[in-house]
Amino acid sequence: MSNLTSMSMFLLWEFSERRELQFLHFFVFLALYLTTMTGNVLIIVAVALDHHLHTPMYFFVTNLAMMDIGSVSVIMPKSISNSIMNNRSISYSGCVAQVFFYFFFAASNIAILTIMAHDRYVAICNPLQYETIMHRGACIQMAVTVWISSLFYSVLHTCGTFANTFCSHAVNQFFCEIPTLLKLSCSDLYVIEFGFLLLGCIIGLGCFIFIIITYVQIFSAVLRIPSMHGQKKALSTCVPHLTVVSVFMFSAVVANARPPTYASSGLDIVFAVIYAVIPPMANPFIYSMRNKDIKIALWKLLDFGHSPKTILRIL
Repeated sequence: MSNLTSMSMFLLWEFSERRELQFLHFFVFLALYLTTMTGNVLIIVAVALDHHLHTPMYFFVTNLAMMDIGSVSVIMPKSISNSIMNNRSISYSGCVAQVFFYFFFAASNIAILTIMAHDRYVAICNPLQYETIMHRGACIQMAVTVWISSLFYSVLHTCGTFANTFCSHAVNQFFCEIPTLLKLSCSDLYVIEFGFLLLGCIIGLGCFIFIIITYVQIFSAVLRIPSMHGQKKALSTCVPHLTVVSVFMFSAVVANARPPTYASSGLDIVFAVIYAVIPPMANPFIYSMRNKDIKIALWKLLDFGHSPKTILRIL
């Protein structure tokens, strides 16, 4: 195959050549995108407008919602527009931007979930020093550290991927996914990026192990609380975060369960949707259904005709 290093574009995976199926793809992806955007925007606005939610836990929930919005906005609008325009192309610079920003938001997501586990540990296992440890300055510092480290991580992967020369411009995925791009490489530099991916997997696994160890300590502390009401109250603040982490871990396992020689593009799309779209879409629903404070804030935001007492009776 001829060397296409100087290519100006890539061709993304085509859902179907039939126009009616392209419209189906358009409406399905548009519905997923709008659902994700609406849920996460509502969470951000509800937290911002309710002063009762101006706490470290909800500060990080807001950060998580922003990262979810960013991750889906990087990959889905291009796929949606290509379907309606009957087009497969994405510019070379557009593909670089997708890789860079997707990895930035994905890495930030994992780091924020890890910090949220630490926040719950301090709140339950060391409540007397919670305000001293998790003060506003410390929370902002942790968030900035996440953004800077994720930026560096994203630059590393982007440079590692596009340092390669490509022998084809046909990407068998609905966005510029690094493993799919590396299959197009016709240089030995792809080994470097595989090394970066392995390093990322080790770091991600380390974060999940930290979360698991943290929750073992949290559950041990909860069991020592004498009253059943106190135990339930403590666990109620952990269940949404633990559910979000479980969904994230499940999607990561599904994404990495694909055999390396998998040939079906259709099933590759399904796997990609599971790990790239489902978690950001599910997170706001998990927090709104499992967290009473978020429920009240959303009711206040969406239904101005009810008083707080009426809202509490409804909930």
